[in-house]
Amino acid sequence: MGEHSRRVCVTGAGGFVASWLIKLLLPDAYHVHGTLRNPEDDKNAHLKKLDNSPEKLKLFKADLLDFDSILAAIKGCEGVFHVASPVPPSSVLNPEVEVVEPALKGTLNVLKACSEAQVKRVVIVSSVAAIAMKPDWPKDQVMDETCWSDTEYCKKNNHWYCFSKTVAEAEALEYAKKNGLDVVTLCPTLVLGPMLQHTTNSSSLALVKLLKEGYEVLENNIREIVDVRDVAEALKLLYKKPEAEGRYVCTAHMVESRDLVEILREIYPNYNYPKSFKEGAEISKVSSEKLQRLGWKYRPLKETLVDSVESYKRAAHLDS
Repeated sequence: MGEHSRRVCVTGAGGFVASWLIKLLLPDAYHVHGTLRNPEDDKNAHLKKLDNSPEKLKLFKADLLDFDSILAAIKGCEGVFHVASPVPPSSVLNPEVEVVEPALKGTLNVLKACSEAQVKRVVIVSSVAAIAMKPDWPKDQVMDETCWSDTEYCKKNNHWYCFSKTVAEAEALEYAKKNGLDVVTLCPTLVLGPMLQHTTNSSSLALVKLLKEGYEVLENNIREIVDVRDVAEALKLLYKKPEAEGRYVCTAHMVESRDLVEILREIYPNYNYPKSFKEGAEISKVSSEKLQRLGWKYRPLKETLVDSVESYKRAAHLDS
């Protein structure tokens, strides 16, 4: 393959998943264009330390809502990984403007730029949030790629992140169909694992809080967990496999909060764990069978948890 055919763009390059994806691509003969709102920001410094980054990683200042800046980053690339996505704080004043519009318009800007630049394949990171918000789904029935979150239910219950991921993914697949663009989507569950960046992202924060908040009572919810490194491998797999098509659920371990705490306590006995648990909500299981048929594998849960905690300690988000 020539240099051009190995050139790909990764949006939101400084984020948790995108950083690992770039780390995975650079040693493997890929040249990467990474988009960032501000390439000079200290929080993106880790990208410049990745192996091969001086020769093979080019960072672009780009905003998903600014079409021309996105097009400039995508031009010359054969493939695009659209990883960037706004994750709102728990409450926003105007969710349609602050959450939904950036997710939807940003995704469509990326796809239009891909059409114009004649990109061969686009891999989009969606979320299990676009699958699991379906209250009438039978609890004993496994959720797969055919299941879509109920957008009316999401709106009514202020699940704006779930709403934004659902409409953005649905619009992306619709755009692909109408415009003949090859688009594949990945829907990960809760993503944990070691951080390359120094600032905590929302999923890592969920685990940090479990270790240090000392909750009096915590709901014993089921958490569906996947390692960030396995998500990066899944994205690369979806890009490389010609037979990959449509949506793919990406999850590895289903564990109750109480059991998760026990696994952590056994290895790290001195953190401030929840004191007790109350019954949590019942949820349906989601399946990664379709992704596994492509050859995807995942690592043990304990490895993910240990590597996560050690990285939080290095970044001073936890005491040693």
